[in-house]
Amino acid sequence: MKTVFAASAALAAVLFAGSPASAEITVDSARAILAPFYKALNAEFVKDAPELVRQTTTPDWKTCRGNDACNSRDEVMAGIGQRLKAIPDLKWEMKEVLVAGNHVIVRGEATGTPSGELMGNATNGKSFKLMSIDMHTLEGDKIARTYHVEDWQGAFRQMSTAK
Repeated sequence: MKTVFAASAALAAVLFAGSPASAEITVDSARAILAPFYKALNAEFVKDAPELVRQTTTPDWKTCRGNDACNSRDEVMAGIGQRLKAIPDLKWEMKEVLVAGNHVIVRGEATGTPSGELMGNATNGKSFKLMSIDMHTLEGDKIARTYHVEDWQGAFRQMSTAK
């Protein structure tokens, strides 16, 4: 896994060479900028989630899960509580952070146990652990654009098998 992630970082460095950055972003500064955003993805902070998203993103921030499947900041803030309520113990962590110019790649991990149906699927009270890969473009100390992939298919496989 580390070899694949390192190769991805090397590719990102080549692809984003020359990307504008107001100041050099380090792994530590990237973690500090992104920490409130990832805090917003945790059920423990469901009441604060919309404000945490607002504080860490630009007004025109978009998050995309596919080439043309993007959501605006307002759409995310309106819907984030539903996911956090559906998975009342959802915990999302940054496991590894790589920086290339003003782009930050995060290998994340989410764990939780849905209470009932999730995304139209029965879950039977079973837990999951999934990996996510997020690529954030920063403008100063705000997230301007995010592309993300989560292994929800793997999560549903875990929830459908016997414990």
